[in-house]
Amino acid sequence: MDIISRSKFLSKILRHDPGIIGLQLDPNGWADVTELLQRVHWSIPDLDLIVSTNNKQRFEFSPDKTKIRACQGHSLPVNLNLNPLQPPTKLYHGTCDTAIAPILAAGIDKRSRTHVHLSLDYATALKVGSRHGTPIVLEVDSETMHKDGVQFFLSTNNVWLTDFVDKKYVRVSQGVAVTLIPIQNTIVPPTSTTDNSFF
Repeated sequence: MDIISRSKFLSKILRHDPGIIGLQLDPNGWADVTELLQRVHWSIPDLDLIVSTNNKQRFEFSPDKTKIRACQGHSLPVNLNLNPLQPPTKLYHGTCDTAIAPILAAGIDKRSRTHVHLSLDYATALKVGSRHGTPIVLEVDSETMHKDGVQFFLSTNNVWLTDFVDKKYVRVSQGVAVTLIPIQNTIVPPTSTTDNSFF
């Protein structure tokens, strides 16, 4: 199993299904490193390499490196002990063409995850959307959401988290509420009708 496959497998274990190898997570999402390694037949250097080379830094060790967990993205009920924080003025959400209509109609739902995931920058959100099809980047008026009492959290790998994003806080790209045009496999809005009043 190569390192990418191992990273995906570790993500499945720590985010969604530890039972697949007979492992249990504690209430905060931590798994015992020794037990994990015994069950997957990896070495400590193997695990160190997976954690250190993951491009999104999805995993973290406890300070003494006896435990490991996923930083975010769980479908299991875990308490990551994150404190509410004031978010940036705007955040971004990467999605795809097949999901855009339900989002604009009803908002961004966490679905099977414990939180909605939001990115600090457009480029990261675009990469996220690209994993699911023709990407679309949404801007989220996180400043107004926070003023309206919605809580935000920041994971240890710098993903912004919240429970739900109402449609009134969402718009496509630069605030252009018009027909989308596909360009080079990326859906972007026409530049001729920009409305900057959203933020």
